[in-house]
Amino acid sequence: MKHAPVCFSNAKPLPPVLMVLHQETSTPGRVGNALRVLGYSLDIRRPRFGDPLPETLDAHAGAVVFGGPMSANDCDDFIRREIDWIAVPLKEQRPLLGICLGAQMLAMQLGASVAPHPEGRAQIGYYPIRPTAAGLAICPDWPDHVYHWHREGFELPGGSELLAEGSDFPNEAFRYDNAFGLQFHPDVTTAMMHRWTMRGHERLELPGARPRHHHFADRAVHDVTERAWLKAFLDRWLARTPVAGFDMALAQAAE
Repeated sequence: MKHAPVCFSNAKPLPPVLMVLHQETSTPGRVGNALRVLGYSLDIRRPRFGDPLPETLDAHAGAVVFGGPMSANDCDDFIRREIDWIAVPLKEQRPLLGICLGAQMLAMQLGASVAPHPEGRAQIGYYPIRPTAAGLAICPDWPDHVYHWHREGFELPGGSELLAEGSDFPNEAFRYDNAFGLQFHPDVTTAMMHRWTMRGHERLELPGARPRHHHFADRAVHDVTERAWLKAFLDRWLARTPVAGFDMALAQAAE
């Protein structure tokens, strides 16, 4: 009786991606789901609740700093510590992705200001964005509408390039070396949208915010394109700076 040969893979496991979250119930959402599909594990940290941030990203493929209801201008210790910590991936030129609050923290670490809209307007719901030539060079198939939940925006940091622009808040996405900041939320799942629009329903009354039913109607139109863009973006983002010893595995994950 013949037995099938046993094959052993020599491929090394991919290093984890650091996930920095800001609430007890927060999840990495669609970003986490996409990274798991690519073969990455997630190292979830919540500095607000006492989790330490690593002194180096040598053991990580990259880091994602997510959003939250707080402001990058708040004086809380954890906000200051996180902004200071962003210097670590910048110095090491590791892939870093900031989403909404995370993008604003990145901008502040780079010397730019974060401030409310001068007329008090917010972006809560789907709004149009326009990729720049630099944005199209990095990822060609941008969605024309993306999901937002914010009432502050960031200046474009010196030495960075604008990847996408908007209307009420002109700076939607930027790149600084291997660090990227997104004012919008490609991480939001349908379940997250339900939670946010229920628990944060009072913010839907802010000037410029979309009514709750528009969030779900617009999602039915725009989500397929935004989801496909996110996968393509993450492929390219993590492939920018392979970690030593994982070059081949990273290249395979980005194909």
